[in-house]
Amino acid sequence: MAKTLILLFCVLLSTITFASKVNTLCIKTGDWTGLLSLNETTTLPFKLTIQKLDKKKYKYTILNGNEKIELKSDRMINDSLVLDFPSFDSYLVLKAGKKVLKGHWYNRNKKNYSIPCKITYGYKHRFESPQLYLSNFIPADFNGKWECDFEPGTPSVYKASGIFQAQGNYVEGTFLTETGDYRFLEGNIVRDSLYLSCFDGSHAFLFTGHLVDGKIQGKFYSGKHWQSDWTAVRNDKFELTSPDSLTYLVSKEEFSFSLKDLDGKDFIFPQEKYNNKVTIIQIMGTWCPNCMDETRYFKELYDKYHSSGLEIISVGYEVGDDFNQQSQKIRTLKERYDLQFTFLVGGSANKGLAASQFSMLNNIISFPTAIIIDKSGNVKKIHTGFNGPGTGEYYTEYTQATEELIRTLLSE
Repeated sequence: MAKTLILLFCVLLSTITFASKVNTLCIKTGDWTGLLSLNETTTLPFKLTIQKLDKKKYKYTILNGNEKIELKSDRMINDSLVLDFPSFDSYLVLKAGKKVLKGHWYNRNKKNYSIPCKITYGYKHRFESPQLYLSNFIPADFNGKWECDFEPGTPSVYKASGIFQAQGNYVEGTFLTETGDYRFLEGNIVRDSLYLSCFDGSHAFLFTGHLVDGKIQGKFYSGKHWQSDWTAVRNDKFELTSPDSLTYLVSKEEFSFSLKDLDGKDFIFPQEKYNNKVTIIQIMGTWCPNCMDETRYFKELYDKYHSSGLEIISVGYEVGDDFNQQSQKIRTLKERYDLQFTFLVGGSANKGLAASQFSMLNNIISFPTAIIIDKSGNVKKIHTGFNGPGTGEYYTEYTQATEELIRTLLSE
């Protein structure tokens, strides 16, 4: 009995201590400028807004152009505020001051991965430069579509389409690749130089580029672990290889697979439940922002057309090798977005593993990959990657075409 009372007292004391730390936070509200230190000389800026909801609670939102990411702020570690990203297994730990928040960003999807972070009160430009305030400042023209080469001059070179919209020295845009887009990018133009960044809890992207004789020479940083060169020339007619042609059937065998559901039970496709149904097989991972964009879109499709015969099966490939942890990450996603379609565990986040489990396909080159199957079990379309809302008209064109295909297949 005495031990029980002592334990209850300790829990109560801990709760009171936690509450007092939360309640005594005194932070300026408004716009803040965050900096992630990628290396000794390179920082990635982002915008954070803080609103006070009541005496005890603040609202923290990261902005990347039109993207708004509201962070969860219901816990502390010692004397530091913890801000969890809502869609990814990552978080900020910040020692809170009135005008300065200082600490690290931690990403559990990478082993022992953290980046120093400092957030200060006040925000004018994402990429500050004295030249932005000069009266004779004339930014170079980066508007339009650019044909890009990433890792040029290497065996790993790949194409991308850069799309930028600028107003004065402010610029938004993204890069489209054959396996998806590089998110909502936002930044500034300083003379002949372009600066863009995005921080969404899964990726920390920084792009710099200098325009010389009509050609951009640039640098791309992904967190602290990756950097590469990129080049670009303006080309309004440039198009990437169609994402509907990259993955395709190489066998006449029936489209089938056998995996585990979230409870570890065998799941075999095809099966009676999916007879005479239009089915989308989504190959994805909860760590993947493009997959999350696609999942949100598939939720819209499912909610709209499930009653007419649409089924969706999402196969998750997760960081780590433990089935229970993989299953829990997928289950958390399912509950977070109230997703009613079927979820399976593919295994570790490995495209080679996914390709071996779907051996009737030539390859799996991207998470996500979506396979659309008609009522008779025939594969009608395989779409590699996903260009999300940050790509504007490309996202709109894809979603409209996909919905039209689903309606057609349902009516057959």
